[in-house]
Amino acid sequence: MSDLPTLTRHAALFDDMGQALGLDLQEEAISGRLQFDEICEAVLRCGRCAHPGHCAAQLARGANGLAVAPDYCRNRDLLGFLKEAVA
Repeated sequence: MSDLPTLTRHAALFDDMGQALGLDLQEEAISGRLQFDEICEAVLRCGRCAHPGHCAAQLARGANGLAVAPDYCRNRDLLGFLKEAVA
């Protein structure tokens, strides 16, 4: 999963999932709650997901206002931690 289009797709999915949960991942990074290496690892974890098509479709349908990331999301714990930190 090292090709640029794949990394770009999964970076977008990670960001979109954060937005659906009410998170501004850029602000999380600027504030220091989300480190650069955590972002890299999150994108790589997303790239190993078995459900990127389902995730993209759910987000495209306007999954804003999610309480938690889907059970299959490999970044569910990280996103949940960030969501709790801003609450």
